[in-house]
Amino acid sequence: MKKLYVVGMGPGDHDSMTIRADRVLRECDVIVGYTVYVELAEQYYPEKEFLTTPMRRETERCRLAFSEASKGRTTAMICSGDAGVYGMAGLILEIGREYPEVSVEIVPGVTAASSGAAVLGAPLMHDFAVISLSDLLTPWETIEKRLRAAAMGDLCVCIYNPSSKKRAGYLRRACEILMEEKSPDTVCGAVKNIGREGEESQVMTLGELSGYEADMFTTVFVGNSQTMELSGAMVTPRGYRL
Repeated sequence: MKKLYVVGMGPGDHDSMTIRADRVLRECDVIVGYTVYVELAEQYYPEKEFLTTPMRRETERCRLAFSEASKGRTTAMICSGDAGVYGMAGLILEIGREYPEVSVEIVPGVTAASSGAAVLGAPLMHDFAVISLSDLLTPWETIEKRLRAAAMGDLCVCIYNPSSKKRAGYLRRACEILMEEKSPDTVCGAVKNIGREGEESQVMTLGELSGYEADMFTTVFVGNSQTMELSGAMVTPRGYRL
């Protein structure tokens, strides 16, 4: 059977990639991906053939991967983090209906919610929501509803894609929405460049977060009413002491 893998590479450093993901990439013939992710992978798999497409060319990238797999070449589509969390797994499976001769296998990876949480401490020890602020594929009105619902439920919130050059004020607006239900003193955190050169993190209040300068390589964590800062770490109690 012709094979196409969709591989979550984790946050970026090779040490955080799963053993299964590494094995698949070593055994495949072709690796397809977004230019930035291919640049991260090339140094570890220099003998492989790499094919890329830029941002917003996701459908083309998927068809490119299926085209290679259809030739009998074992192919891997790589994604950062986990392939099934804002990754390419869903689109690959949708397009895969057109390529019944190709078998698709999803290989999970470590998503930014997990890897970023580890940098900050333990911010996601209780129920939480993951929400992307990118309105490229989701209307902003829908994003606002999800933020309000998470705040009303006193959930911890992990925010992906908090800001970009075109969305400079989105994180501030998200914080304003969350503060309709959450205290401005709610403990929050942010991690930039998780697992990559220039990694940095900061613990702050929700009020302070509203003025924080984030970018597309930042993952933001908003605590619940019980989240605390302990010796510089962001910690959400699970409730064992109770």
